[in-house]
Amino acid sequence: MSPEFLWYIPNTVEPGHRGDDTTSGWGSIEYSTDLARTAERHGWGGALLGTGWGRPDTFTVATALAARTTTFKPLIAIRPGYWHPANFAGAAATLDQLSRGRVLVNIVSGLDNPAAYGDTTVEPPERYARTQEFLHLLRRLWTEEDVTFHGEHFRVTGSTVAPRPYATDGRPHPTLYFGGASEAAERVSAAEADVQLFWGEPLDGIAERVDRLKTMSEQVGRRHKPLEFGLRITTLVRDTTEEAWRAAEEKVAKMAAGKGAATWTGNRRKAVGQQRLLDLAERGEVLDTCLYTTPGKVGGGGAATTWLVGSPDDVAEALNGYRKLGITHFVLSDTPYKPEVARIGDQLLHRLRERAG
Repeated sequence: MSPEFLWYIPNTVEPGHRGDDTTSGWGSIEYSTDLARTAERHGWGGALLGTGWGRPDTFTVATALAARTTTFKPLIAIRPGYWHPANFAGAAATLDQLSRGRVLVNIVSGLDNPAAYGDTTVEPPERYARTQEFLHLLRRLWTEEDVTFHGEHFRVTGSTVAPRPYATDGRPHPTLYFGGASEAAERVSAAEADVQLFWGEPLDGIAERVDRLKTMSEQVGRRHKPLEFGLRITTLVRDTTEEAWRAAEEKVAKMAAGKGAATWTGNRRKAVGQQRLLDLAERGEVLDTCLYTTPGKVGGGGAATTWLVGSPDDVAEALNGYRKLGITHFVLSDTPYKPEVARIGDQLLHRLRERAG
């Protein structure tokens, strides 16, 4: 299986996201299009588009970017609390047809500001049960006609989506990504996701989770092709190891001084996955060969909690370690986004593809 390499487009109108020093045009269609086209030119398959209440609507941005690119695949982050599955199934299938099969979907169950858009399902067990129904129904609506489903959270009767997604050999519908480290979240992935996304844990932690998810897939009676695995992580790459660590330490010093701290912080609600990352600093400042844990101590959150730091060869070798564990989808990024999408694309991707070959 050929690995998938994606970048990240923050999709926010506020400048300074994770230390990006861009001030002009942030959040505009011109800025996002420039990032998408730059990713396309420098070897990336596409990019994850961030989501959250109070940010530009992710699906709308994805549609605009798909129209302005030729190979770029938007990984569209959505929340079941925003959408009814039948509405989303129709919208995504339409965009998938218009873009000739370029839609990817990242289902997000974590909370942002549910009261602002009328979502009353806030307790984790209910949210994950709803997400599982959402994924189950999406698959059926994309592949069956006259679908009737009466679940605890969603209902449809005699529903047929038209047009269908742009199907190709081995791809009946857009790939469904999902993250989450709690047992409830992993059961959703084991049953209904196509790809389980991990954040930047050490190799032993990822190996443990891969094994657990494979076992869980059997326990829940998975009915789909085997679950695949992905990694979402910050990669700080420079020409030499010494330059990379110097840049990493300088960036962490700025974070520690409080510059841009608000825009570095991720999900601070102590979600299981986030807490796993924050706890890594107790094991050491650098884990495995080049996994830097200090960012999480000074405000880094989510995919910016831990970083892979080093030369192109250092970081490629570290990512190859994850590939050997079964990771086939990589969502990488660093800031400033525009120069780094080019630098990392040029310096890293050919090394990763050579190792994968």
